[in-house]
Amino acid sequence: MKHSILPLSALLLLGTSANAGSVKKKQVVQKKPNILFILADDQRADAVGCAGNSYIRTPNIDALANNGIRFSNGYVMGGHHGAISAPSRAMLMTGKSLFHVYDKLAGVHTMPMHFAENGYETFGTGKWHNEISAFENSFQKGENVMATGMSDHFNVPCRTLEPDRKLSKPVIKGFSTDLFADAAIGYLNNYASEKNIKPFFCYVAFTAPHDPRSPRKDYIGMYPDGTIPLPGNFKALHPFEFDDMDIRDETLAPWPRTPEVVQQSLSDYYALITHMDNRIGDIIETLKKQGLYENTIIVYAADNGLAVGSHGLLGKQDMYEHSMKVPLIITGPGIPKNEVRDALVYLYDLFPTLSDLSHLPAPQNIDGKDLTAIVKGKEKSVRSSIYTCYRNTVRAVRTDEWKLIRYPQRDFSQLFNLKKDPLEIDNLAALPEYKQKLDELMGLLKEWYVASNDTANLQPKTFLPLEYDYKKLKRIPDNWQPEYIIERYFKGIDLTNVKRMGH
Repeated sequence: MKHSILPLSALLLLGTSANAGSVKKKQVVQKKPNILFILADDQRADAVGCAGNSYIRTPNIDALANNGIRFSNGYVMGGHHGAISAPSRAMLMTGKSLFHVYDKLAGVHTMPMHFAENGYETFGTGKWHNEISAFENSFQKGENVMATGMSDHFNVPCRTLEPDRKLSKPVIKGFSTDLFADAAIGYLNNYASEKNIKPFFCYVAFTAPHDPRSPRKDYIGMYPDGTIPLPGNFKALHPFEFDDMDIRDETLAPWPRTPEVVQQSLSDYYALITHMDNRIGDIIETLKKQGLYENTIIVYAADNGLAVGSHGLLGKQDMYEHSMKVPLIITGPGIPKNEVRDALVYLYDLFPTLSDLSHLPAPQNIDGKDLTAIVKGKEKSVRSSIYTCYRNTVRAVRTDEWKLIRYPQRDFSQLFNLKKDPLEIDNLAALPEYKQKLDELMGLLKEWYVASNDTANLQPKTFLPLEYDYKKLKRIPDNWQPEYIIERYFKGIDLTNVKRMGH
């Protein structure tokens, strides 16, 4: 069936008449591309097949990479508290860096607002980890919106954006991945049936593979326990304390970490990702069936990475590559196919980039860089280094080859040669032959500190110890962990009279 939704290559022929009986002149006008923005939650950059992972099955995400550009060095800047997704999503939505937005979006100009102001219809579904008012002001339509940081995947508090642009009270539904995919598919089908002449900006924010790592029943065992290799930088314990070592993400497995438990976690983690990939395939297929695919720019990304056993950690509250680097793919009309870019980029670069690719005015007062020239292969980089932060306890800076992680409250540094040591195993900071490189990167870190309006004290007068006793760390499951997780990962813990804590 043909629809009036035209692909980018289609022409709108507008007739004009100078006087009666004259021949109509035809003017060529290109329709702006649609935007489909898909965001995963807590997905490592290497947890996708197109990044070279031969153990995980992600054929639909891989197909996006094959048909577009994959950025091998896409980063989030970090966060000022443990729930990294809140500041990450705020930066993404505003094009601003961490210390210019934190996690506050109320009253701030957002990417969907910018697209709506320039003739787009905006729709959102899934996780919105910022103020409710910001969603209401950013989107014209919304279904199955989860206005919380996390939930049990089987019991998701979902809201609808009502005609008055207010989110309804939450109704509990499940399973998260299916809820958000179905909402996006429903929107795309309705959009096509309404023969809408406006292009759309469709934002789909999954909560997978964020914990609880409890796959839908038919995905349990898809990756049998023990079949996923341990990360190459697996450790039983992190070798030193740098922050709260029993923040909730770190309590999802016992200390010391064992190969068996980490491999179980990876099995469940990969199953959540493959389920999400399958539903992404359904969304893409809907675009194709409705004649929308050829004129839609598709972005696939994640809000932050995750350790899942790397360096003795489970969460994302650290500055290692596995936690700060994310998958980032752009495909669509005018985008080169099956190419990889190694430029150092932030997620918050996507706001100005998508504006440029959609021929919109450039957003003002932002920190993000337009990546269009990199996408088109005309430039190789927009910055020579990347700066990442966690609370007031960790700062990091990396160049193409080198990375410094600084723990100011511990007066401790790690220096890695990422070309030779991409897993960040061999700390060179204490070796005399690398003092010049250490000093060089420390100077670069301080430059970033000033330019970013960072607020941490990089030179405290007293220092905290590096040593810690893992036996004193406490494990209490939060109230979103279903019985599958309790039985699998918290077995043997006495939960009698224990009130589970929330996030």
